[in-house]
Amino acid sequence: MTSATTTRRPADGLEAVRGWTARSRHRVAGLMTGTSADGLDLALVDFVGLGLESSHEMVAYRETPLDAALRREILAVAAAETLAPERLLRLDVALGEYYAAAVLELAATIPDGGRIEAIGLHGQTVRHVPREDGGGTALTLQLGSAAVLAERTGIPVVSNFRIRDTAAGGEGAPLVPIVDWWLFRSDAESRALLNLGGMANLTHLPRGAGLDAVLAFDTGPGNAVIDAVAEITSHGRERHDPEGRGAGAGRASEALLAELLDDPFFARTPPRSTGRERFGAAYAQRLIGRGEALGLGREDLLATATELTAASIADAARRFLASRGGADAWIVSGGGAHNRSLMAALERRLAPARVERAAGAGVPSDAKEALAFAFLAHLTLCGRAGNVPTATGAAHAVVLGQITPGGLS
Repeated sequence: MTSATTTRRPADGLEAVRGWTARSRHRVAGLMTGTSADGLDLALVDFVGLGLESSHEMVAYRETPLDAALRREILAVAAAETLAPERLLRLDVALGEYYAAAVLELAATIPDGGRIEAIGLHGQTVRHVPREDGGGTALTLQLGSAAVLAERTGIPVVSNFRIRDTAAGGEGAPLVPIVDWWLFRSDAESRALLNLGGMANLTHLPRGAGLDAVLAFDTGPGNAVIDAVAEITSHGRERHDPEGRGAGAGRASEALLAELLDDPFFARTPPRSTGRERFGAAYAQRLIGRGEALGLGREDLLATATELTAASIADAARRFLASRGGADAWIVSGGGAHNRSLMAALERRLAPARVERAAGAGVPSDAKEALAFAFLAHLTLCGRAGNVPTATGAAHAVVLGQITPGGLS
């Protein structure tokens, strides 16, 4: 028996997670800050069972807005062509501290919330270079120090999920398809899971299909271009178009939309991925300049940016899903699901398929990606693969992430 004055030393640095598969119930926190960099999604999830046979219960979910100065630095670093390494290091630590504070704050509000056994940390993407633009190798960088998070919370952290997939020849994205299949597969209908974050990505689940039949890829911009147009044209007063009201008051330019859809990215065959490097503030600034030359006002610019997201998704469905039987239902998650103008445009362009928010399918639409990274961490600790090679283009399935041990006590 260990005395009150003696701290038992662990058998090894990974003792806290080494017996993961010997237990059937686990509590994992999932953290996600997306390419929009507008806030942190934090989900606390109980898993019963192991691997893809697990069931889950959402214990708690919280959204925490990013501090304005921190968000500005994220966007500036993401857009920089060159910068001092020290700037990356400082942002990495600052994000780690921010994540740790959010986890501790949420845990303090939950009965036995301190029983969190692991944290799944996606981190903040500041650069993502697809294979086609990276000389055949995808390059990706997420910041948010797992060491700081583990040190402050004492909880083991699974992080840096994307780079194992890129090492296996994949895009490193999208990583949510395995979660989409786990949560939403159906024997009754074919479904498309659409996430509207900064970028938009979809997962196609043919009726009754196994994991090897899943197709997933980035369709192009989600909220990033809309948000940037809103911020630039309001001179910084608005960070997004609330509920799509600005777009709803405008009229999209079909001529400009046709130009935008001529971007060669939209014709790329999956697997494919993208980011702010292509569809970010610089892209939005060019859209604004071209639109103003055509006489468009602010609301018309927002309407055009909104239609760009919807039209590029519908174009992807026509190009790549129709031959697979299409989708009977589109289940939408992410911040864009709150944009009424965008949802209306999707309903119009994807008809006669049903379009609904993920909340209607039993999963909170805003919480899905945080839940996803809790589940991906759970898969890693179960020793199970977390990528879907048909989605990322990897040569084979791999166990994702790096494990940072928690505290010794």
